[in-house]
Amino acid sequence: MSNSRTLRLASGKLARFSDGSAIAQLGDTSVMVTAVSKTKPSTATFLPLTVDYRQKAAAAGRIPTNFLRRELGPTENEILTGRAIDRSIRPLFPDGYFYETQIVCNLLAVDGVNDPDVLSINAASAALAVSDIPWAGPVGAVRIGMVDGELIVNPSRREMTHSSLNLIVTGCDGNNVVMLEASANNLLQQDFLKAIKRGVKETQAIVRKIKELAKLCGKPKRLPIKLFAVEQELVEAAAELARSRIRDVLLDDSHSKISRDRALDGVRLDVVERLRLTYPDQDNFQLSEAFGATLKSVFRDLILDENRRCDGRELTDVRDISCSVNVYKPLHGSALFQRGQTQCLCTVTFDSLESAFKSDSVSVITGAFREKNFMVHYEFPPYATNETGKSGMVGRRELGHGALAEKALRAVIPDNFPFTIRLTSEVLESNGSSSMASACGGSLALMDAGVPIADHVAGIAIGLVTRPSKDNPHSIGDYKLLTDILGIEDYLGDMDFKMAGTKRGVTALQADVKVPGLPMRIVMEAVQQAVDGKSRIMAVMRECISEPRVEKKENAPVSIRLEVPPHRRSKFVGAGGYNLKKLTAETGVQLSPIDDTSFTVFAPNQSAMDEAQEAIAQLLSEEKEPVLDFGAIYTAKIVELKEVGVMVELYPNMQPALLHNSQLDQRKINHPSALGLDVGQEISVKYFGRDPVSGRMRLSRKVLQNPATKVVRNLGVSTLDASPAASKES
Repeated sequence: MSNSRTLRLASGKLARFSDGSAIAQLGDTSVMVTAVSKTKPSTATFLPLTVDYRQKAAAAGRIPTNFLRRELGPTENEILTGRAIDRSIRPLFPDGYFYETQIVCNLLAVDGVNDPDVLSINAASAALAVSDIPWAGPVGAVRIGMVDGELIVNPSRREMTHSSLNLIVTGCDGNNVVMLEASANNLLQQDFLKAIKRGVKETQAIVRKIKELAKLCGKPKRLPIKLFAVEQELVEAAAELARSRIRDVLLDDSHSKISRDRALDGVRLDVVERLRLTYPDQDNFQLSEAFGATLKSVFRDLILDENRRCDGRELTDVRDISCSVNVYKPLHGSALFQRGQTQCLCTVTFDSLESAFKSDSVSVITGAFREKNFMVHYEFPPYATNETGKSGMVGRRELGHGALAEKALRAVIPDNFPFTIRLTSEVLESNGSSSMASACGGSLALMDAGVPIADHVAGIAIGLVTRPSKDNPHSIGDYKLLTDILGIEDYLGDMDFKMAGTKRGVTALQADVKVPGLPMRIVMEAVQQAVDGKSRIMAVMRECISEPRVEKKENAPVSIRLEVPPHRRSKFVGAGGYNLKKLTAETGVQLSPIDDTSFTVFAPNQSAMDEAQEAIAQLLSEEKEPVLDFGAIYTAKIVELKEVGVMVELYPNMQPALLHNSQLDQRKINHPSALGLDVGQEISVKYFGRDPVSGRMRLSRKVLQNPATKVVRNLGVSTLDASPAASKES
């Protein structure tokens, strides 16, 4: 690499029964990826590609801490990494390749310095390149960080803790972009574009080396039994029957999402029935695909040739926006964000810092957060698109959209905020870019809750419609970018470019493409168009709420810092934490230790805090203790014998203090009973102040004694049976 670090790629030694396998190594982190594709086509009408990325505890030198002590279901970090790998390789499979394909990523070793996610993309690219699976790769991937204004290629985990950018770039031959994934700390637009360019440049070296590896040990590409493509004659027949009718539906901007879908579905059913009369030997899939090809062609021609969109907007227009805050007063924060027919209800909930999400040790070593006190949970119920289905289950899509919205908002959350924040975005209506609507609604809800965020965060999705070049069908000729895309524009288009940020800079980006690579000029235009779009959205959001709420809501939680003197801590906590547990059960507050003398007290509301403070005052209340003079001699009463010494009480209203064996007598003793001491006995002690760390009293008895005699007492012989010799010696 350009930074003198070495990325090693190898193939041909492990997992040789797979269609292709490769190992990628950076530092001491190694990942093996295998690729297997069936030779018989599936019944699916899409590419059934599965990417399994699993974190192995053994690779990190750990044993799983669950009950079974083995890896269970995939974690959120594993799912998100698998999605990134999928989005990096899927666009380069041939059209109509509906063969079941599986990519399995196996972590061999993790050094805790280099993250394995980018390595897995490169290993997957190498595995597909050396296999006989039809694929138009290879691709290369790098991570770009920025520390003190300097770009770093594939930064270490330590460098990433100081980085203001976390950008993953996947590129293919010709300096084209296949996938982008980024989170940033309000990075300026020019710095962000500079990082993308640097990342694309770095990927080209990886692409060249994978090509060399494929030439060295790759297999000849297989010829699929069948690529599912519609016959041209069937497409022309469908176009003759449906083209004008589809055009009429798409140009009718009075349609809503549901009515447009129903109108197109009615045209499809009629055309398929009429085609079946002419082509009785064709199956329903071929007939439906012929209609789909016509729909896609008409949709693209309207945009490329006439600049016409389905809802009547210009190419750079943003849909109508409405938003409101404090929707439900009992909530800590709430907002309703509506953009066109995409509607999100966002709610904010505060809890104690103990409620922060804590990752397992293996996820931490492989790049996940150790602990995070800000979470975004994205929900997409079936009714949002007028469908039925199971509710409550969190799928890969929901996790991905929630993670993107969380990246967009995390940059503006203050580091020292005293609560854990859970932001829930429930999509009530969806017609495109619900993840960016979640970022906008989440920003409004955070301000409504009084979180001191620096500025609003707005997000927008940019679409793309392309036409192949006449000279080279594999390159892009004409193209148009679309601002704030609809669901149909996402489905029939070639890109979903989602970007979020503040007025100052970029906080998150996710680019998914369907064509085998985008030129940098299109990426740069998309970034600029997204910046213009989010500025317009942010202006509407500021009209709703321009700054975080200052006054607290009645039901807002409260958090204070409680100082407890070291010598009162044991009484305050109680045996086995009894007092703290009782306090939580009776008042609902949560107490978390900060250090030896401090606690954080979290209460769900002010009334609970007032009740808890009364109980805490009683626990810490004490009669005024007599002031002890340093070096003074006091008469102490023994209240308990211990192995290490005796517990003595100087005054009835004082806590007993330990008089250690070493301070009982001039001679060394192992137990207080050797001196004949017993409970209730009074002894003289000298006071030497309190220990500055623990707060315990420092007492001594031996400093008041004369020099030691030889023997105090013969514990091995009773006084009645002692021999004259022993008595004389005593």
